[in-house]
Amino acid sequence: MMTSEIRETSPPIAAGVWIAVISSFINGSTFVLQKKGILRSRKRGGSYLKDGVWWSGTLSMIVGQIGNFLAYNAAPAVVVTPLGALGVLFGAVLASYILQEQLNVLGKLGCVLCCCGSVVLIIHSPKSESVTSSLELEERLADPVFVAYSLLVVLLLVVLMVWAAPAHGTSNIMVYVSICSLLGSFTVTSCKGLGLAAQDAFNGGPSSSRALGLFLGLLGTLSVSILIQFAFINKALEHYSSNMFEAIYYVTFTSTVLTASAILFREWTTVGLVDCLGMLCGLTTVAVGVLLLRISSEASLTWKPAATGPDKMD
Repeated sequence: MMTSEIRETSPPIAAGVWIAVISSFINGSTFVLQKKGILRSRKRGGSYLKDGVWWSGTLSMIVGQIGNFLAYNAAPAVVVTPLGALGVLFGAVLASYILQEQLNVLGKLGCVLCCCGSVVLIIHSPKSESVTSSLELEERLADPVFVAYSLLVVLLLVVLMVWAAPAHGTSNIMVYVSICSLLGSFTVTSCKGLGLAAQDAFNGGPSSSRALGLFLGLLGTLSVSILIQFAFINKALEHYSSNMFEAIYYVTFTSTVLTASAILFREWTTVGLVDCLGMLCGLTTVAVGVLLLRISSEASLTWKPAATGPDKMD
């Protein structure tokens, strides 16, 4: 019986892993291509919305996110999520070739530490309890702790977008990174819930109308979150290197998503001492990696303010 179960479940998991790997490489090219399109349009004096390279990066983002959605439905999140680090490393290599964003030794070490720390954090993060119906999801969404967390995130987003972004967005990369990462709390939660809500909303059962309302609410939340996130990603790429933004964004996005998931599914009740120490080590490694990236970026601006390379995609 055990052998037959393994045979039945292994192919979907293997497929999910392969989809996640491919999606990671596609996602790794997203910021590089969008940054390239922004630079090309700036050089020509036009809008990047009319640039083909920028649109190719946008298309890569869409395809990559669809791949992530498929991967999460085919394999466990604890297997899929660490593979996102491949996109960060691939993006760094691609940026060095297309954008000539050469990382020094500190920058490369910081990039690797960010990826390693995030993987350790994911491995030791608490695992989700299974939610099998839209009614269960509604109960979790209405939990006072999750409601308080959501209100806090919304308040932080308002402060960051209304005050911090106009005043400090162009001088501190963490402003744009924080906005995009906090929005991940809503995008990932909505993605997870849409599948459950859709099953009950379109089956014609007695609770279909209620599930349809939940489905539309989650879809609206997802759409608004993605649009705002997309806008601020491009604002960040207008002022910062894709290497630095992608590495820090991957770290903060992963952390906020894990936090939102832990609160929504009450996962903190299953965290033991070993996992707490593992997550602490992961966060410490990530913090050191981000610090090295910041030092690397400041050193690059100080010693090579006018460094440019051949425009290989013009």
